[in-house]
Formats: sequence, structure tokens, C-alpha cells
Amino acid sequence: MDSNEVAAHWESNAETWTIYSRAGYDRYRDAVNTPAFLSLLPPVAGLNGLDLGCGEGTNTRAVARLGAHMTGLDVAPTFIRYARETEQQDPLGIIYVLGDGQSMDFPDASFDFVTAFMSIMDMPDQRAALEGAHRVLRPGGFLQFSILHPCFVPPTRRNIRDESGAPVAVEIADYFDETDGYVERWMFSQIPAPERDALTPFSVPRFHRTLTSWVSMVVGAGLTIEAFGEPTASPEVALAEPVVADTRVAPIFLHIRARKVAT
Repeated sequence: MDSNEVAAHWESNAETWTIYSRAGYDRYRDAVNTPAFLSLLPPVAGLNGLDLGCGEGTNTRAVARLGAHMTGLDVAPTFIRYARETEQQDPLGIIYVLGDGQSMDFPDASFDFVTAFMSIMDMPDQRAALEGAHRVLRPGGFLQFSILHPCFVPPTRRNIRDESGAPVAVEIADYFDETDGYVERWMFSQIPAPERDALTPFSVPRFHRTLTSWVSMVVGAGLTIEAFGEPTASPEVALAEPVVADTRVAPIFLHIRARKVAT
């Protein structure tokens, strides 16, 4: 699957994704993944940052509220339209650019840091995206990105639940199957069933890579890994939001921070 096909899938998702994620139905993002990502993020106040694969801009805005001067890049025009509309309504100084994260049109050493919330994993040429992030970083700058955890969310994954429906284990398979554009179709599970059944499911291309491949690509891009994160819901969050309780059995997300050597 090439970049144009991937862009078409995400453009087809963008309208529904924006409406329902902004309505609070992306509970894994809002309750677990984004808070943990921001907690891992070094201080960014006053720095110039790029959000790679920014989507409709919710996470870009979260980083901007920490004091960073942000640029958001995404391949889907509808995502960029929504992001720009929100910026016009509530300005945070964010510039949104339509473009491909695998072939970024920014000068070398343009940014102090790059973030990528659950986006690089959806690019067919992840190596090019990582090398591009290295190129646009200033010496000493960092890339922090989140992906589905390659060890615990391979192409085949199933929650195992007890009699009460509580998750107690995870069954996984096909870890070494480095897929090239297998399309998953799903919808936010918390949307009420009658409404969800009337929606066209998201079509999300998967490009699974093993943990070894991810580490090799990051290091091969010239970056030095300095932090990992495996977010899990606290007992209180899992009790309040049972949908994310499976993150206490095994991690669903992996966060990686890597730095460009200062010269």
C-alpha cells in the first residue's frame, strides 16, 4: 500500500473521527494515552515544535498549551480543515500544514522537538518518517512518539475476560507478521450501539513492526533512545472507565523519546 492509498483511507475517516473523538468517545486517548504522553514530555515552553500526523489538532493544542510554538502536519485535508477552524475560534498560534510525514517539506533543523501521537505507525515508510524527523530537528532536539505496543497489539489480539466481563489476560498472535497495509475496520466502542451501527467503520491501514524493527529504525535514523513509556490506567481510572481496564493487564501503547545528537 502506498502513501496515496493511506491518505485516502484517513481522509475517509476524518469527518467521523473528528466528530466522535471531540465528543469524548476516544476514551483510550483521553483517559490513558495522551495524559501519559504529556507526562513523559520534557519541558517545551518557548520551543518550536512539529506535531507529525496531527489529525484534527486536539493533541497539538494540548502541547501548545504547555507553551510551545506548534506546527501541525497531516495528510488528510478534512483533519486540517477542522484543526484550522478550531485555531481560528480559539487561537493558540498553531500553524497547520497539509502534507505527508514521510516527505516533509520543511528546512533542515527547523524544530526543537517533534511529537507524533499514534501516527508514524500508520505510515507505510516509517523509516523515512523517522529519518525526516531527524532531519528537521535541531541538534540536541528530540522526537517523542506513541504507537500501538508492538509486543501486545500485533495483528491478532483478543482480550480474555472473566465471568463478570473484566479483562484478565490477553491472547496475541502473529507478532512476527510485519504487515504491509492490512486494513482494520472498527469504530469507537463507547458510541451507543444504534448510533454506531449506522456509521461507516473507520478503515485504518496497519503496518505492524516488531519491537526490534522499531528500535532498529529509530537508531538507524541517527536518534538516541532516552525514554520508554508503557501507559496504564490507574485503578481509579479503570474503575471509572471500564473500557480502558485492559491496559492494566498488558500495555496497549508504547511511547518512545529519542534525541538528535547535539553538535
